[in-house]
Amino acid sequence: MQNKINIQNKKARFEYEILDKYVAGIVLTGTEIKSIRMGKASIAESFCEFNERGELFVINMYIEEYVHGTHYNHKPRSERKLLLNKRELRKLHKEVKNVGLTIVPLKLFLNDRGLAKMQIALAKGKKLHDKRETIKDRDNKRNLDRIKKAYR
Repeated sequence: MQNKINIQNKKARFEYEILDKYVAGIVLTGTEIKSIRMGKASIAESFCEFNERGELFVINMYIEEYVHGTHYNHKPRSERKLLLNKRELRKLHKEVKNVGLTIVPLKLFLNDRGLAKMQIALAKGKKLHDKRETIKDRDNKRNLDRIKKAYR
């Protein structure tokens, strides 16, 4: 593919502490993949949930309607199924159910074969003081980089 699509959820790393990462495939229709290839998608407010049959779905992911689509166009905010191995699904379901962790999408990208993939993470919500710590660390790193650049 000539253009690399890499849509990120920047808010997720600030709101959650990332414990484990997985790469999952997504079940999409024809017009949805065309919109993603044009870069017209957002995973900022999205999250993942299991249904009653143990299947993992991404909820509230926005994929803009395809411009050249006809009446076969897709809904922008529908549930989309994520594809993982049974072992991975069982492990994630157990962690979410027993420990109370959540599954957050981190990145939506196209692999080298042109298939849409989503990087999801098993995450634990941060408290307010943890967020302040993250901001402080980021500011300290930025200041340190400025100082290093000045000495070069």
